[in-house]
Amino acid sequence: MRTYVGLVHYPVYNKNMEKIASSITTLDIHDIARLSRTYEVKRFYVITPLIDQQRIVKAIIDHWTKGYGAKYNPDRKEAIRLVDVVESIEEAVRKIEEREKERPVIIATDAKRQKRFISFEDARKILEKKTVFILFGTAWGLHKEVLENVDFVLEPIYGRGDYRHLSVRTAAAIIIDRLIGEG
Repeated sequence: MRTYVGLVHYPVYNKNMEKIASSITTLDIHDIARLSRTYEVKRFYVITPLIDQQRIVKAIIDHWTKGYGAKYNPDRKEAIRLVDVVESIEEAVRKIEEREKERPVIIATDAKRQKRFISFEDARKILEKKTVFILFGTAWGLHKEVLENVDFVLEPIYGRGDYRHLSVRTAAAIIIDRLIGEG
């Protein structure tokens, strides 16, 4: 499978539904990198236009791939080497196109059911045939301009009740397992 993951920090919503750039959370980087390595995702893009936040991600990458962390925890090194920090979704798409020689099918995630959603089953069928870039939003979710400019929005994760406010790490793990897992 030619699957890529993006963790979008801009453009996303804050709790007042205003367009913002959210802060990097180091746990997100570590956990989604480990998830990506476990499920053989090709690359994990951390997407932020904020230079100070890019520096934080680069410092994490360097520590775990070149610094003391690389010797201390080789398994973490293997996962973190999949991480790349980019300024925008478009930059990540360009990098994927360069690597795969085709435009990826872009699938966004959202906790609310969108007009043009795709089921997990149909998304799995696409993953079997095409290069796919799955976008996860931080803060209060991906901004509408992202959702309007992707190929598909994945159906939400439904729990047992009507509460749907998972951490991005949890949602990513469930979604990646449903799309790429054994069955």
